[in-house]
Amino acid sequence: MKNYSIEVDEKVWNYLKSKAEPLVDTPNTVLHKILFGEHSVSVRKTGQEHPLDAELCLPSGIPKALEQILEVIYEVKKRGRSRNEATNIVAYRRKTAPQTVIDKYCRQLGKRAYEIDSLLLDQNLDDFRVLLESRFANHQDFISSFFYSLEDGTSFSVNKVIEDRK
Repeated sequence: MKNYSIEVDEKVWNYLKSKAEPLVDTPNTVLHKILFGEHSVSVRKTGQEHPLDAELCLPSGIPKALEQILEVIYEVKKRGRSRNEATNIVAYRRKTAPQTVIDKYCRQLGKRAYEIDSLLLDQNLDDFRVLLESRFANHQDFISSFFYSLEDGTSFSVNKVIEDRK
């Protein structure tokens, strides 16, 4: 679906904010609810399901920092979200503050937000994969499989990662 940009005045903007579900809705989803009476908007600006319906399932034993970083990457690369949107979605799912998620991919990786944005712009994410494999050396196979699934366009499967390890 094609997207268009519009300008709204402060009164309209504040009204949209008052109708939004924090950390979930975008101006587009609020307008969908208002204009089309959709109580549970499932079509987001990317044309995909509601961001909280299908979260990435990761195996147990993966450090929380790695889980959250991979979830953000998945939201950005597979669902077409911005890093900020992805951060808010992951934080909402985990019932934590967005700053906690930001801490995982900035402070713990020794990067600033603009550097993470640059890593996410890379088509094949090689530099991001290498960074994570060096930071989480005990999980290199898992990280590699995760990034491979993003590249080849297949859905990420924990079972596939486990099979690949055998």
